[in-house]
Amino acid sequence: MKSSKSASRYAQALLDLAIEQNKVDAVAADMKYMATVCAENKDLENMLQSPIVKADKKIAVLNAIFDQFDKVTNMFIELIVKNGREAYLSQIAASFDGLLKAHQGIVPVTLISAHKLDDKVKKEIVSKVQASTSGTVELTEKIDTDLIGGFIVRMGDNQIDASVASQINKLKQRLTR
Repeated sequence: MKSSKSASRYAQALLDLAIEQNKVDAVAADMKYMATVCAENKDLENMLQSPIVKADKKIAVLNAIFDQFDKVTNMFIELIVKNGREAYLSQIAASFDGLLKAHQGIVPVTLISAHKLDDKVKKEIVSKVQASTSGTVELTEKIDTDLIGGFIVRMGDNQIDASVASQINKLKQRLTR
């Protein structure tokens, strides 16, 4: 949990700096690319977490990999490495995306269903969610066949579970008391 809080604080500092420097789009693209590269390359993650590799060597490797990054992003990465927080870079990149969406008024919503929902049902669900929030809804769909039927809507820490599997489990609990 501590690493998550640290990553969030560093991501917030980077977002504030990007806003101040009018480089939000460039830094956002850089952080998105960094998150992708870190997720796909375990060797890079291992190198960043290794206490054996010196900070200047890590900076050189990161500069070589991310040479197309904006100056603000490169300076931030260098600062993170010099402060010994390079193991959090992928978490910082992920936190940055969430903080940027919050700053822009975008509310990420995940819709999980047993099968692909038709557009009419999706629009109805999104309109009900939109009515309960201030911001623009960004919908992500997932399929989970274990739900049997129905759907689950996740928005931040809130979850609406209207799945058949959930209803069966609730009924089972009531019958076995």
